[in-house]
Amino acid sequence: MKYYHTNTNFLWGVATAANQVEGGWNEDGKGMSIADCLRYRPQIDIRDYKSVNSMDSEEIKRALRDNSTKGWAKRHGVDFYHNYRDDIRQLAETGINTYRFSIAWSRIFPNGDDSKPNKAGLDYYLNLVKELAKYDIEPVVTLSHYEMPLNLVLNYDAWYDRKLISFFEKFADTVIDYLHEYVKYWIPINEIDSIIRHPFSSAGLVEDRFQNKNFSNVIYQSMHHQFVAAARVVQYCHNNYPSMKVGCMVTRTMVYPYNSDPQNVLQASKVMRDVYAFSDIQVRGKYPNFLLKQLEEKNIRLKMESTDEEDLKKGSADFVAFSYYSSVCTAYDVTGLKVTKANRTMGVYNKYLPESDWGWQIDPIGLRLSLIDLYDRYQKPLFIVENGLGAVDELASDGSVHDDYRIDYLSKHIKQMLISLTQDGIELMGYCIWGTTDMISASSNQISKRYGLIYVDLDDEGNGSYKRYKKDSFYWYKKLLSFGSEIPFSFFKTTNVSVEEVSLKIR
Repeated sequence: MKYYHTNTNFLWGVATAANQVEGGWNEDGKGMSIADCLRYRPQIDIRDYKSVNSMDSEEIKRALRDNSTKGWAKRHGVDFYHNYRDDIRQLAETGINTYRFSIAWSRIFPNGDDSKPNKAGLDYYLNLVKELAKYDIEPVVTLSHYEMPLNLVLNYDAWYDRKLISFFEKFADTVIDYLHEYVKYWIPINEIDSIIRHPFSSAGLVEDRFQNKNFSNVIYQSMHHQFVAAARVVQYCHNNYPSMKVGCMVTRTMVYPYNSDPQNVLQASKVMRDVYAFSDIQVRGKYPNFLLKQLEEKNIRLKMESTDEEDLKKGSADFVAFSYYSSVCTAYDVTGLKVTKANRTMGVYNKYLPESDWGWQIDPIGLRLSLIDLYDRYQKPLFIVENGLGAVDELASDGSVHDDYRIDYLSKHIKQMLISLTQDGIELMGYCIWGTTDMISASSNQISKRYGLIYVDLDDEGNGSYKRYKKDSFYWYKKLLSFGSEIPFSFFKTTNVSVEEVSLKIR
């Protein structure tokens, strides 16, 4: 029998974000976050990622007036805050050895600028990592994942204000010190490049609050502050806890030319450079020349202090973490071509790939290509910290959920990952499925776009029992992990769902 091999210390796991699962939005001293201002708006096309995540001052005022959770899905999440022990126990049954989760900044410093941390919030996360330790599950902790304190938006200029660097440092240092006995792996900021696509959920930026400023300049200046803050977290860990590893985290999308027209190939190359720009800064410790050139052409002027360049250089990441869901094609002229607004970037549909209901095209080989490209570029350990399929699942009367389309998606992506490990000479730390239980989708603020291995009885309006049901994919993942570091080729031959069937089943 033939086998795929992984290192014995390979991290197999699952991943979530606090604002998408926790709930308990105003309990035990937690302050209001920007995620608490996001609601499901069915009048907006769910495929229009940018519009779904748009925010203005009137929406924030509406959120402040309403103290309920009805319609504000990220305020209730799936109530992981009260159910984390049971959820972790169930997930441990799969055999996972890592869990990536995030800290709710406003649970530690309710307003972001508080003089002292909220001990109840710190103790919650300490209890969480202790619970993981019971099952020998290694935590991977993201410090900021789309949920900064709302006060930093209302009374500062969000990440555009340089004061946020010190606020974030204080938050990060406090959490790291409190959890250092249990947490080795840290990610300062989730998908730092996402500020380009959705500046509010990523950095608290509301365009109408910057009426006399070039908003593109505001975005890039804010991202610069995030880069500096993240680099200082790396330095803090290295100086105080040398065994810790701190990674950067970016959104990875594979971009292909629409055809072999050299102009389309050049366009794809340009878009891929944009994909790389933000990991370049965090891994190489400096801005790439092509990005500096772009900023100059756009008349974007970054204000930097004298220590910033040295901070970036000293605070380069130990590993490169990334999310991967889909790919797109691109063309220099999209006139007459079918385009998608899904996920990271607008692109042209690829006729060779199926798509989900949310317009994300499913491309397992794109994951392998991403691994090759990222490792060849950086020669640093990689970590797939998000990969999964958002789909409409149906709960049967007997409590089962037959999500063979998700199994097919995961199987094909994991197979390509294992092939890459075997043949491509990459260094890969681990792989996390996006979703433990179902959660509120970041891209659409729905729960009906389900990612988890465990179904949660809840609808987009917040109605339901919150009861958990294991999906078929839960048992599939458990079977995969039962093989340990030797996974037989034959295991991946058991999923034979065709491209056409996948497209039908997720619609």
